Amino acid sequence: MFLASFSIFGCKEKITNPNISAFFGGEIINPKNNHVIISRSGLEIDTLFLDKENRFLKKINNLTSGLYTFKHGSEYQLVLLEPNDSILVRLNTVDFDESLVFTGNGSKKNNLLIQLFLENEIDNKKLTDNFKYEPEEFINSLDSSRLARINDLNLFLEHKPQSDLFRSIAKATINYHYYTIKEIYPFGYFGNNNLIHFDDLPEGFYNFRKDVNYNQKELREIFAYNSFLFRHFNNLALEKYYDQNDHTVPFDRSSIAFNLGKLHLIDSIVDNHEIKNYLLKYTARDFIFNTEDKEKIDEVLNSFVSKCTNDEYKKSVTDLAINLEKTNPGHEFPDIDVIDFKENTLALKTIILKPSVVYFWSSSYKMHNINTHYQINILKTKYPNINFIAINIDDDDKKYWKSAIKHLKAQPDSEFRFKNPEQAILTLAINSVNKVYIIDGKKNILSSNLNMFNDDFDALLKRL
Repeated sequence: MFLASFSIFGCKEKITNPNISAFFGGEIINPKNNHVIISRSGLEIDTLFLDKENRFLKKINNLTSGLYTFKHGSEYQLVLLEPNDSILVRLNTVDFDESLVFTGNGSKKNNLLIQLFLENEIDNKKLTDNFKYEPEEFINSLDSSRLARINDLNLFLEHKPQSDLFRSIAKATINYHYYTIKEIYPFGYFGNNNLIHFDDLPEGFYNFRKDVNYNQKELREIFAYNSFLFRHFNNLALEKYYDQNDHTVPFDRSSIAFNLGKLHLIDSIVDNHEIKNYLLKYTARDFIFNTEDKEKIDEVLNSFVSKCTNDEYKKSVTDLAINLEKTNPGHEFPDIDVIDFKENTLALKTIILKPSVVYFWSSSYKMHNINTHYQINILKTKYPNINFIAINIDDDDKKYWKSAIKHLKAQPDSEFRFKNPEQAILTLAINSVNKVYIIDGKKNILSSNLNMFNDDFDALLKRL
């Protein structure tokens, strides 16, 4: 029915310049909120509100061909839009990526791209399997698998001809996925203590690098391309690391020399400012998140600021460093507003009346939610005098949040969500749902960087 109404709508709509327009719409099953956000190259284009049947529709005028991001709740995916496309997406938030199907003019190319994405995801879940292979066996297996997918793509193109842009994106999705696995292999195969032996890899192991383009702006949205670039610069920085260190020294990912070297390599090799700034930003962020040494943080921050040309990125990373310092052990827990199960807005500090554990979850990470709530139930029994506070970090509709809590069989009186998720995530420097705060009865932070499944976590609770 929706397809039919879409076709009628498309006929009635007067397209003044059909060569630079496209339609994008769809239907969301089990919506998390009432809108879909469309963006391109990190810039929001529009917020599309769902109608009473959970559908949305957008005509994009003056279309720039390329990959667009559509986001619903905390999850997102890509759609390739080209002139005269009329694409509908249907998805169920219970299995966002797996349920996603495109229909309409331009759907075939997008269904293939989502298929390639899911195949890559399956490979990523089995990534450690590659580390058990000797280098020659690993190369043969990987190259054979890559060639099979390229052949499948070529067969698809024979029967369903597509634009050069699609060909470039599809081939990059395949190739850079396999290039990424090759870049990861030395770290998994040798391990940190023996990484110096990366020089012992067979001659030609990195031959694929001659085909790498560091400045393909049209690929900037593709996960496989971004993942490759980060892994690739890890390896280039590794080589520089061992040029400057004794070969008997185990590899240290948090080394200041390694991370400064990575920033320098990105700055000197990548010309496209969008790609360069993106790589610089997340390289600096990762280091800052995983380091408590202020002098080292300042050194990396200064290097990043001197190389980045995006003022927004500079501010966000600088603010991150400031917020992380404010949330280090010894500081008072920040003042954040939360909403409880009864829709009351509360200052989080007013809930922390005794030693407390504040942990986070997102509907995007289902197994994490189950595991953490299960672990917390064990800890609640073991430590009855400690307050355990769960906070959902999503910007979801309250009905979806409450439904998720009931599904988890969690206790509603200890479940909260942020009043302003975006600001709260920045203030509390949350880089992962694994982050946990342990706070004493005076509202002072005792720890902000322990994993609740570690023995150190349990030991700190015992001391409390």
